[in-house]
Order: sequence, then structure tokens, then C-alpha cells
Amino acid sequence: MTIDTAPLETATEPPKSQRSYWQNARRRFKSHKAAMAGVWMIVAIALYAILGPLISPNAMDTINFQMRTSGPTLEGAHWFGTDSLGRDLFVRTAYGARISLMIGILTTAVALSIGVVFGAVAGLRGGWVDTTMMRIVDILYALPLIFFIIILVTVFGRNIMLIFIAIGAVEWLTMSRIVRGQTLSLKQKEFVEAARAMAVPRFTIVRRHIIPNAIGPVIVFVTLLVPANIMVESFMSFLGLGVQEPMTSWGVLIKEGAAEVEIHPWLLILPASFLAVTMFSFNFVGDGLRDALDPKER
Repeated sequence: MTIDTAPLETATEPPKSQRSYWQNARRRFKSHKAAMAGVWMIVAIALYAILGPLISPNAMDTINFQMRTSGPTLEGAHWFGTDSLGRDLFVRTAYGARISLMIGILTTAVALSIGVVFGAVAGLRGGWVDTTMMRIVDILYALPLIFFIIILVTVFGRNIMLIFIAIGAVEWLTMSRIVRGQTLSLKQKEFVEAARAMAVPRFTIVRRHIIPNAIGPVIVFVTLLVPANIMVESFMSFLGLGVQEPMTSWGVLIKEGAAEVEIHPWLLILPASFLAVTMFSFNFVGDGLRDALDPKER
């Protein structure tokens, strides 16, 4: 009499041989410790951005000259200290997180929407259509981002919407190239050829076959594009071309802190630390997704 000592599969989890691609990818991602740490850190920063101003008794734009450049303390009302105008740095950093995360996520959503459709159509049509669309991408690539931003600021004035337009107008270009490359590979597959033989409209082929099968590399690129866009916004704000008072962002706070770093270093260290942790967290998540969605690991 023999006893089967093989581990039993849980009732809610199918055997490994029966798991789908996405089920295996989810398991691999959860086993990636750095990626999961990045996820929890992003969640914590998002909660701080949402709840921080609610739990603090101070307002973002309240000026208190008697409390100028006071240091961080857990005993008083200013946990992160105050800036050169006496404004609470805890609340301003939270509002800066809102602006920076919003710009990073929304500009990435714009780049995703434009780049995926543009690249999928170019790759599927091929021929002169593909050549023309990719030459448009090359021309836009040649336009310096800062030069484009300066033109927008000069013509329309300083406005947060210009940041979305400027960043979104450039960052979709790489996305379109990635999706185009995936499309050129996928359109030779049997299921796409069968759909074309059945006279399925091109838009339907793109929506049902191309985009879902190219989503893996796109998801990885999105997790890397969000921190890149946050960094672009911070750089613009540091140069004085981004978010303007009374609004704030991490770039604005870093610019203000850099001017007084020798005397009051916490004005620079705190917002710069939040920015650095966010950059690392998104990159860890991107690394985890890259490994999880790698078809060779299936």
C-alpha cells in the first residue's frame, strides 16, 4: 500500500498545467518581493496624498511668519516643519504628491490612448500608411521637449493644462513604436490572418486581437512612463515652467528647498525623498511586471 504524498492543489487554484497565462503572471508577480514592496509603497504615498491634508490642522497656503523655517517635530502642529513663509510642509508635500501623481498618471493615460491606437493602426496597415505615420513620429521626436514647453508657455501663459498637453504630446511617441513593433509581429499570426480573410474591419482586429496580445510590453512600459512623467513635471517646475503658486508639486518644493539647503536642509530632503521613493517604487513594479509577463517564464 502506497500513500500519495504529492501536495494537493487548493480548491480555488487550478493545477499549474491548467493555469492561464495571466494566472501564472499574477503568481510570479506576487512572488517578486521588490515589486510587491513597490506596490505597497505607492499605495502608502497615494493614501498620504489623499488623507494627509485631512488629518493635519493646517492649510496648504496659510502663512505664519512667526513659524518660518521651523524644523520637523512630532510635538507641535508642523510635523514636517515649515517653509520660508511659515507654511506647513506636511500638507504642502501631500498636495505636491497629489499634483505629481496626477500629472504622472494622467499624462501616461493620454500617451497610452494615443500611442496604442496610432502604433496598432500603423503596424496593421503597413505600406505607405505605416511609413507616413512613422515619419510623423520621427519629426515629433526631433522637437525638444523644453523648447515645445517654452513655446506653449509664451503663447498661452502658465497653466497646469499646458503640462498635460506638453508631456502628453511627446511621451506617446515611444508607446506607438512599441505597439507598432508588436503589431508587425502579431499580424502574421494565424488568428489575425483568419480575421482578415473573414473581412473583419481593421478597427475590430486592432481592438480584439492586436491590443490584447500586445498588452504585456505596454503594461511594463506604462509603469516606467509614470515615474518618467513625474520627473519631467518636477524638472519643469524646478525651472519655473511647471506648476505655479498657490498650487505646488514636488518639483516646486525641491526648487524652494534647494535655495536654502545649507541652512534648512529638511526643506529639500523631505520632498526629494518622496520623489525618490516614488521613482524607485514604480521602477520596482515595472521590473516585477517585466519578469511576470515574460512568455519564456510561462
